[in-house]
Amino acid sequence: MNPNLSDLIRAIQGLRRGGAILALLSDDDRLPDPGDALAHMPAGSLMIVRSRDAARRRQQALALLATCRARGIALLIANDARLADEIGADGVHLSEASLKRCPRRPAFLRPDAIVTAAAHDDLAIRRAEVANLDAVLVSPVFPTKSHPGGRTLGPLRFAAMARRTSLPVLALGGIDARSARRLRGSGAAGVAGIGFAQT
Repeated sequence: MNPNLSDLIRAIQGLRRGGAILALLSDDDRLPDPGDALAHMPAGSLMIVRSRDAARRRQQALALLATCRARGIALLIANDARLADEIGADGVHLSEASLKRCPRRPAFLRPDAIVTAAAHDDLAIRRAEVANLDAVLVSPVFPTKSHPGGRTLGPLRFAAMARRTSLPVLALGGIDARSARRLRGSGAAGVAGIGFAQT
C-alpha cells in the first residue's frame, strides 16, 4: 500500500467518533487512474470521478464501479447526475458553480443517492444546506499542488466554517497525514484529496 495513504488512514481515525470519511477525487492530470489507491481505501469511503471529458468520465466510472461495490465505497460522479443515474452510481458531487446555477438536488436521482458539493466559503455552504445536500467539501484548507500559491483557509478558519453548519464537512486541499492531524477538534467529518493517493 502507498505509505502516504496508509499514514493518512491512521491519522484520520482521531477526527471524530464513529470514524471519519475519506474521499478520493480523480484528476485528469494528477490522478487519472485512481484504481490502485481505491483498492486500499476503507469501506465507507467516497470515490469522486471528476474527469472534465464526458467520454473519459463515463469510462472511468464504469471501470471503478465494481471495485467500489466490492469494497463498500460510494461512487459519486462529478457534475453528471444523468451518468450517475444511468450506471447506478451512489450519487453526485457538484462543483460550487453547478450548485449556484441549479441550487437544488438533482430531482431524478433516487431518494437514497448521496449528493455532495464543493464549497469555498460560508455562502456556498449555505447553498448546500438549502439544497438539502448530504455533505460539503471545503477547500483549500492547506496549500495544494492543484492551485500552487493560492490563498488557503487554514485549520482555524476551516474549523469556524465547519461549526457554522449542520452538514458534514470534509477538508480538501493539501491533505496528508500531517495536515489531517492538524484538523483534530475542528469539526471535520473527514478529508478529501488527490495527492495522498500519489506514490
